[in-house]
Amino acid sequence: MKTTDLIPIGQLAARTGVAVSAIRFYEDKGLIRAMRNAGGQRRFLRSDVRRLSFVMIAQQLGFTVAEIGELLSGLPQERTPTKADWSKISAQFRERLDAQIERLELMRDRLDVCIGCGCLSLSNCALYNPEDRAARLGPGPRYLMERNGAAKAAEA
Repeated sequence: MKTTDLIPIGQLAARTGVAVSAIRFYEDKGLIRAMRNAGGQRRFLRSDVRRLSFVMIAQQLGFTVAEIGELLSGLPQERTPTKADWSKISAQFRERLDAQIERLELMRDRLDVCIGCGCLSLSNCALYNPEDRAARLGPGPRYLMERNGAAKAAEA
């Protein structure tokens, strides 16, 4: 590896818009890995610009640092990831995004009918949630949180 393939933490921060303290946090969490020069200063691969960009996008989509780490664990740390490497990650990312989109669409479609226990009117609760069956599914707006919440409540 050439020294030109390495950049200091300040340059990585400037290039990505990620604060130096956040870069250190991501390093502590294993999302990126620094090397040290002879003076002990952190140096990062230029490809870490792409890694951190992926982290920022994934966080905006609601992925946790642990989930992002799991996705990034499939990438090589010792070299710049290739297009094929990113394609593998992209397939996993797409699966999770598709599931998240499905949950969001379901919530959106049920919002007009199903808030809280499952209905907007106390007079309808006897029809949609007799004897508070939704409570058996757990706390919170169960019909919105689970794909088959209403069906599960009916079975309970």
